[in-house]
Amino acid sequence: MKLSQLHTGQSAQIVALRGDSAFLHRLSEMGFVRGQQIEVTKNAPLRDPIEYKIMGYQVSLRRIEAAQIEVSMASMTANDPLPDITPNSNSHGAFELDTSAAPHIKVALVGNPNSGKTSLFNAISGLSEHVGNYSGVTVDSKEATVKFEGYKITIVDLPGTYSIADFSPEERVVADFIRGESPDIIINVVDSANLERNLYLTTQLIDMEVPFILALNMWDEFQSAGNHLKIPTLAKLLGAPAVPAVARRGRGVAALLDQIVKGFNNPVTFERKWINYPEPIEKFIQQSSAASRYDALQQAENDTELDKIIQLNEQNSTSSTIATARYAFINGALKESLTRSTAPSKNISAKIDNFITHKYLGLPIFMFLLWFTFYLTFTVGQYPMDLIEMGVGALRDLLAGFLPQDGVVSSLILGGIIDGVGGVIVFLPNILILFFCISLMEDTGYMARTAFITDKLMHKIGLHGKSFIPLIMGFGCTVPAIISTRTIENRGNRLQTMLIAPFISCSARLPVYVLIVGAFFPDSGANAMFIIYFGGVLVAVMSSLIMKKLFFSKSNASFVMELPPYRIPTMRNTFKHMWNRGSQYLRKMGGIILIASVIVWALGYFPVKKLNSTEPHQSYIEMVGKAVEPAVEPLGFDWKMGVSLVSGVAAKEIVVSSMSVLYNDGEVDGEHKLSAIIQKDPAWNIAVAISFITFVMLYFPCTASIVAIGRESGKWKWAAFTVIYTTAVAWVFSFITYNIALLFI
Repeated sequence: MKLSQLHTGQSAQIVALRGDSAFLHRLSEMGFVRGQQIEVTKNAPLRDPIEYKIMGYQVSLRRIEAAQIEVSMASMTANDPLPDITPNSNSHGAFELDTSAAPHIKVALVGNPNSGKTSLFNAISGLSEHVGNYSGVTVDSKEATVKFEGYKITIVDLPGTYSIADFSPEERVVADFIRGESPDIIINVVDSANLERNLYLTTQLIDMEVPFILALNMWDEFQSAGNHLKIPTLAKLLGAPAVPAVARRGRGVAALLDQIVKGFNNPVTFERKWINYPEPIEKFIQQSSAASRYDALQQAENDTELDKIIQLNEQNSTSSTIATARYAFINGALKESLTRSTAPSKNISAKIDNFITHKYLGLPIFMFLLWFTFYLTFTVGQYPMDLIEMGVGALRDLLAGFLPQDGVVSSLILGGIIDGVGGVIVFLPNILILFFCISLMEDTGYMARTAFITDKLMHKIGLHGKSFIPLIMGFGCTVPAIISTRTIENRGNRLQTMLIAPFISCSARLPVYVLIVGAFFPDSGANAMFIIYFGGVLVAVMSSLIMKKLFFSKSNASFVMELPPYRIPTMRNTFKHMWNRGSQYLRKMGGIILIASVIVWALGYFPVKKLNSTEPHQSYIEMVGKAVEPAVEPLGFDWKMGVSLVSGVAAKEIVVSSMSVLYNDGEVDGEHKLSAIIQKDPAWNIAVAISFITFVMLYFPCTASIVAIGRESGKWKWAAFTVIYTTAVAWVFSFITYNIALLFI
């Protein structure tokens, strides 16, 4: 029978896998091998995908993919289940490391998604790379150098991957680095609480014949579950040293660094291990001229003649047979070294999921959490925002008392720098609150559940469930959201996600929203913010449907995604992530926003009107604005709004700084608060406010996002397409909303 035919609560044993090679590889790497027990735990709220439990962890598949897995409810014969094979050593010696060079050690961190690689990287290096409890947080290699006992150790954090095959971008990054850079030692980071699945990557490192150290991360969770591991025994069986660690708390780091130095100075005393494969495969390896057993095995997987022999003998593909042998090796090693607790397990994650991903409550809970995020951002953020605004106003009044009343210096400092930078810095609390909420969703593991909950909806619009994570990340910043699409295996789905990501409102747009909403919708701020963000999502959905029809009709990638256990986030990491984003915002104040504010001020100040001149006078910026005005006038905008929007091409925060410079030039009753000024300006009304928000929500993303799309897509035509398409969509929707608003307001 097919796996898709099982009901919730039923379990069976895997008999065979069907499908294309990439799909088979991914499933095999994640433990879907012949004889493995699998249980149906739940359906997503929309009945697809389905969550399964295999090897002690949760993974989700769509029904169409589960239909390609044959299972048996009956007990299998003694020869059928996955065997336990005690690892055997070979005769070609121990690891040898090159110590002829200076005491500089290059170390690569390799491990599964959610194994804690980046946490370990941060603990060793003291850096603050983002850590999230879902796959794809690290999408490129990161490097840091530390000194330890007189040695210079360069640590490279590679993307999380289930294997080092060549079927996804992160797998290629890891494989290319190991082959091309030849690190002195590899730190294989594994989740101690899920050794059986995590050690699959370890078996590939064994086949690659490279020196590595096993970092048994999350050791506290392993011990709290009542399990016991004979670390020296496992180390000997795998042919590599093993060190327990709790990376997020910095435990085990010193011992790991000490082991790196020892391994560098002395050959590893463990004998190298070989994994025994069926005879036809072993014969192929012996006859191959490949550099390592791993390379020979990759050749074997692509050999059609060998595959026919394997299909005849094993009733399985070559790749599935190799995966089965690797898991048999793992079972043998764990049988010798691991004693699992007999106490009933307290699966807290399952209990939380029963509520969070409930078929009726899952989507409403997700929508509420988004609304609550915007409620905190707007309502709670208003109090510190008002205090900063008062401080900026006080500073302006103080400086005005010292500076000459007229003159270029006074105008530059007050009208250019204070109004421009001060008008944007007041929104720092809102930015911090938004990133705090996003960080909590990432660190707890809820972000992965959003992909599970929404996959069926995403599939309907031609996207992958994994596309939802980059889109949610886009609420923070579009650039990392675009880069994180590398975790989507299918190129069409990846490109499609990149092209709609700019419609997801990033934090740079938040100051504009808070300003306009605070001025015209102060009593319903949270609801207005939710509608704005949800509106961007709806436009992204519509765009995705159009692109699916025009460009990506053949893109249809499988959905295989691990659902990591929920974890209590450490406030240290959460606040660190929040402050990292906040500090980036502050750096913009002293960089691009300061420069843009001064430029806008200069264009508005010059040319200086001649004394006693009766000729009409226009500043340079007004000339630019008047040139732009015909294009934006149908949307309800005047030249000041048009200039502000043009300046936002570099970064969306500049829209507010430009408005602050332009509108503060004409104070209203001595008022310097920008929201009060635009509220009283005759060019503004509610219809204009709605139209302006709509345009900012949808038009040209920042320059950095356009560059990211060009680089990640590999073709600059997609970057050019994004510029034209987003601006055209923004104009059309802004025109529609403005004219509809005029009918009712």
